[in-house]
Amino acid sequence: MTARPLTVAPPCFSYEELADRVLDGAFGPDPRTQRIAVAFTTRQAVRHDGRSGGYRNEVLSLRLGEAVGSCAVEPGALPDEAIDTCVGADVARLLRHELTPVRVAALDAYLLRMLPHTSASGARPQPLAAGTSLEKSRARAEAVTGLLGPEPGRTVLVVGVVNSLLESLRSRGLGYVACDLKGGTTEWGEPVATDALAKLDRCDAVLASGMTLGNGTFEPLREHALRHGKPLVMFAQTGSAILPRFVGTGVTAVCAEPYPFFWLDGGPGLIHCYGGHYGGPA
Repeated sequence: MTARPLTVAPPCFSYEELADRVLDGAFGPDPRTQRIAVAFTTRQAVRHDGRSGGYRNEVLSLRLGEAVGSCAVEPGALPDEAIDTCVGADVARLLRHELTPVRVAALDAYLLRMLPHTSASGARPQPLAAGTSLEKSRARAEAVTGLLGPEPGRTVLVVGVVNSLLESLRSRGLGYVACDLKGGTTEWGEPVATDALAKLDRCDAVLASGMTLGNGTFEPLREHALRHGKPLVMFAQTGSAILPRFVGTGVTAVCAEPYPFFWLDGGPGLIHCYGGHYGGPA
């Protein structure tokens, strides 16, 4: 099936509103008629050359036709049987699944099939050149931080610590407060806070991972940004097709990166930018 031609969909004012609109058929065929063919997880451990520490990623992905929707989870948190409940299930059922990552991945897969990352959906392509994992990480970071716009002196709340993003912010003259549920320290020995919402009032802008969809912190971030007029830029491997639907209702810009992610392949890749300042990487 080919996604039907659509103009850019109206933005949504909450995640629940978006899910309800999908269930009502606002974006395409009845989700009860759309079944997930493949469910899989991707696990990664990485330690870039020249970096003092490493990290692990785990992602749940669901395939609907040509689209793959994804939601990152904390390593080891997803029950092994979760993917068995997804295979062959219709999207409507999965949008009401007991596990949040399943609900997010199913919504992402459906929206990506109906609203692929094209100009008709509001996306601007940004190529990533072939390279090492660190080179590609830095290239993506430049594209992401570029969406904040050229305003040195800002303090940015970074939710979901990626050292390449912090490095790019530093090069742009931007301060930051690093937050991640894992805690710890940054590459430069700075403490990483674990409660992002407690740090919002200290910052002028927010740069957040799509993982916030899966852990329940996205809506408070979006509502704060909307209420206070703060820029909120999302970098989204999780929910790459979900988060663009909130541009204009709290989200300023999205760097969307559907599966397969930059860290899976050393060849050239593509990310997709929505909203925000755009002048390409600095």
